[in-house]
Amino acid sequence: MKSVNVAVVGATGAVGNEMRKTLEQRNFPVKNLRLLASKRSVGKKFTFHGEEIPVEELTEDSFQDIQIALFSAGASVSKQYAPLAAAAGAVVIDNSSAFRQEPDIPLVVPEVNPHAIAQYKNRGIIANPNCSTIQMVVALKPIHDVARIKRVIVATYQAVSGTGQKAIDELETQVRQLFNLKPVTPNVYPYQIAFNCLPHIDVFFENGYTKEEMKMYYETKKIMEDDSITVSATCVRVPVFYGHSEAVHMELEKKLTASEVREILSKAPGVIVVDDPSHNLYPLAIEAAGKDEVFVGRIREDLAFENGIAFWVVADNIRKGAALNAVQIAEILLDKYL
Repeated sequence: MKSVNVAVVGATGAVGNEMRKTLEQRNFPVKNLRLLASKRSVGKKFTFHGEEIPVEELTEDSFQDIQIALFSAGASVSKQYAPLAAAAGAVVIDNSSAFRQEPDIPLVVPEVNPHAIAQYKNRGIIANPNCSTIQMVVALKPIHDVARIKRVIVATYQAVSGTGQKAIDELETQVRQLFNLKPVTPNVYPYQIAFNCLPHIDVFFENGYTKEEMKMYYETKKIMEDDSITVSATCVRVPVFYGHSEAVHMELEKKLTASEVREILSKAPGVIVVDDPSHNLYPLAIEAAGKDEVFVGRIREDLAFENGIAFWVVADNIRKGAALNAVQIAEILLDKYL
């Protein structure tokens, strides 16, 4: 692949930092790397292939001579600056929720719908899905191709890193406070997160679901390119630093046995099956942390549905759930379209 100039917007955040590391680890052909963030981060330096690169302030003129811009600075920043980056000639891969449901902007998981990347020409922007959606659809798509999924019921157990660095720091601080018999004061979350579970991620809607849960509803339909799939999600924040876990139950159009699903997933791109209950082998968040793949286990026939399958799926939410997925999109973009 030819080398290109790349910008990372939100470079000092948890995902932006992982984007930089992932570009380096995967030897993405970066000619020049521009690290962009808010004014307060200017002057910080990060290493890339042995070179120290200073953080620059994000401005309207930051995207001159940039071919690919990876955004992870929140929806408000993306709404303001992504169109400017596209107008300057860059292709934006945006990790926020700003553009995911725009009908003319592709929402892409490379293992599921890589062909959708071609739609970047519409507005110069590609949307990176929500972390909890990404790992689920990577595991759902191979099954859907064989037996068409009619409905999905999912409960998520999401790590604090999904909220960002401040939440990671808050969990660590609260654990220290509790072990030292000190009072805990929540700041990032409405309640104590240490040794607790919060059935509340993002804002609540009038239908009783949270924004995070509705993201899974809408994004699954768009990525899987099937509006007939129904999704009901309960998203829970748990005191884990890295790695989202999900209990997924689905109803299929035709019956598949657990062994058939195990075989399908063992051949699926980006999936590793860890499923041997007799030896207590199943996916764990602490083992998925830092890994690229989506791990699936506890595969069994669902007792609530006639043609039902249930499984447990785990992935690193900062990596496959955000940074890696964006870089994989960039790799396909550069290889096939730029």
